[in-house]
Amino acid sequence: MLEDTVAIKVLVVDDSALMRRQLRQMLESSGGFEVELARDGQEAIELNQSYKPDVISLDINMPVMDGLTALAYIMADRPVPVIMVSSLTHEGAMATFEALALGAVDFIGKPGGTISLSIKDIEKEIIDKIKIAARVRNLDRKKGKSAEERFQDLYKKKEEGPKFKRRGISAQEVTTVSGLVIIGVSTGGPSCLEEILPELPGDFPLPIVVAQHMPSTFTGPFAKRLNNICNLPVMEADKFMPLEARSIYIAKGGADVVVTNRSGGLMLQPRPENPHHLWHPSAELLGRSVLEQYKNPQKVIGVLLTGMGYDGADSFAEIKKRGGKTIAESRETAVVFGMPQELIERKGATLVLPSGKIANQMVRWAREMVKEGT
Repeated sequence: MLEDTVAIKVLVVDDSALMRRQLRQMLESSGGFEVELARDGQEAIELNQSYKPDVISLDINMPVMDGLTALAYIMADRPVPVIMVSSLTHEGAMATFEALALGAVDFIGKPGGTISLSIKDIEKEIIDKIKIAARVRNLDRKKGKSAEERFQDLYKKKEEGPKFKRRGISAQEVTTVSGLVIIGVSTGGPSCLEEILPELPGDFPLPIVVAQHMPSTFTGPFAKRLNNICNLPVMEADKFMPLEARSIYIAKGGADVVVTNRSGGLMLQPRPENPHHLWHPSAELLGRSVLEQYKNPQKVIGVLLTGMGYDGADSFAEIKKRGGKTIAESRETAVVFGMPQELIERKGATLVLPSGKIANQMVRWAREMVKEGT
């Protein structure tokens, strides 16, 4: 992790000369950055070795060598935090999730499809994300694997699909569901969720609501991607919908989601971004809504995963205080330890676990809660 007084070495990789020039001017004028440029993926691989950047911003679509191929080699040869530059389209989202699975830590969406025309609109986001990336821990989850092996893992997961056949939900299970799991996550979240959620069995008895900080055009494709690899159905919570057992809901990006009660049943309700919260979809707002519906939340499980900031820490700590169960991802696996650390410091974590042990603990608690209710 870099000290605050040390300039962050950034390698900007893009085939657009205008884009390269604008990013360099923006970073150097803000102070605290040293910038080198590359025109394509092949140059990026070479400069990663010779220039030794602290962070790389990497375009996806480039000649000579595309960003995904370059990323696989960068993570195999000299792992470094990489932020992908992606278009805010369905195709851009799917390529971005593949990049995150290959080892990228975050992404920047091009406003209007071309970042060079609107770069001032997202200047703060770019600078903040580069600073966060420079502090990333636990960078490479596929340590020791070659670029070819990384691509094999990526496509093998897509081809295999869920481990077990999904089981349908009976009408009785829909009406009697009383427990709930909520998950808050930010930077590093997609890869972490792809590690945890597919490990849940098809008979996991509680609904799961995920607040992953992400743009509105990305959460739908992300839900579809998870739906292809999880044993539970995964859907985007983009409208008013009932909470059902054995289901995973991804809060729609660019908005917030809350748990409400209609006609005696729990429902999910999307809402416009609440200006009182910094991050969206807000894990804190989701947690507060759960506390309103569960005055004694003994049947609530809250999980706070990797991410910068403190979103969700206060409400998840309150869930534990009132009798619920909470998990904070441990420092040893969190890409960014901010959000789980804030929960721990508030004495709000029932358990602190590495990502690889979280699914089993969720299953254990959920089954205990259901058994106690029968």
